[in-house]
Amino acid sequence: MSVTQQQILDRLAQLASPRGVALTKAGVLSEISVHDGKVYFAINVEAGEVRAWEPVRAEVEAVVKAIPGVTTALVALTAERKPGMSPPAARPGVAPAAAHRPPPGPGPASPMSKQAAIPGITSIIAVASGKGGVGKSTTALNLALGLRNLGLKVGLLDADIYGPSVPKLTGINERPQLDDDRKMIPIMRFGLSIMSIGFLVEENSAMIWRGPMVMSAITQMLRDVAWGTLDVLVVDMPPGTGDAQLTLAQNVPLQGAVIVSTPQDLALIDARRGLAMFSKVGVPVLGIVENMSYFQCPECGARSDIFGHGGARQEAERLGVPFLGEVPLHMSIRANSDAGTPVVESEPTGPHAAIYGEIAGKVRDQLTAVTA
Repeated sequence: MSVTQQQILDRLAQLASPRGVALTKAGVLSEISVHDGKVYFAINVEAGEVRAWEPVRAEVEAVVKAIPGVTTALVALTAERKPGMSPPAARPGVAPAAAHRPPPGPGPASPMSKQAAIPGITSIIAVASGKGGVGKSTTALNLALGLRNLGLKVGLLDADIYGPSVPKLTGINERPQLDDDRKMIPIMRFGLSIMSIGFLVEENSAMIWRGPMVMSAITQMLRDVAWGTLDVLVVDMPPGTGDAQLTLAQNVPLQGAVIVSTPQDLALIDARRGLAMFSKVGVPVLGIVENMSYFQCPECGARSDIFGHGGARQEAERLGVPFLGEVPLHMSIRANSDAGTPVVESEPTGPHAAIYGEIAGKVRDQLTAVTA
């Protein structure tokens, strides 16, 4: 049974809003996206109304999920300050900083106080990069396969909301099913439990989502997926140091992060930002991978350092974090990635699988040290 936008609006019209009118007349709903039973939209309110609207958001999401034909519902609450609004003026005779100082007593709870482990998952690690185009997703997938080869039970979460690559890298075109608790069942491929936002949207869809909607999507893929029992969940993060990274760090206890960079100075500058961000939120950096480290001509054997060489190793030494390894720029890695057959799976005895295997071994050892 398919569901329509009008069916959803009819249900939402029966709900009251904090503004004293029906939800559909409150002027807060974004466009409703419906595809194959997956429903996504946002409630947009003013910053001062957020507290009153959060219970409404939860109720709306529950009501939409209960509509026949809906398999997944994601309702985000976004808040914006009105144009021209400024913080309240300071009282006469009081310095501006003091005017907004909280009263004496316990301060606000740390954002990390929201962390809650995911039942059944022993360790969660993030694979991150300061910028795009450095091969982070390819590294995350082959790292997960390397950990699998070490005898661990591994899951892979593609949290790159704006540019999910895992469906292409794994050749997965199917949609996740729901279990009896209406949780999404991860898709099994190569012995990994895999989930991606790319499984829920069309490949060519533009993900024009505000920050709060990104955070809600990541939280849902962490909490509303039947992961089962895993030794390690590898999370392929979007590039940068924004909402997605903070959401993950604030919502689940991360055992560590792996930073992927190329050797060139521009990539290393961004990698430093990623390292600094994880340090600020108390997440151990398990190490740095230098991807596209060098190119070796398959015909003549000559080596070319296209992006420079050794920059990530030097950065790791400078910052006092482990250097996990060098992955070359090679046709086999690229071709197998494009074909949905990652090199660790398709060429398990080859030299590149061995490199990823060494990296996986070092990550496992770092995890053991962190959790000991």
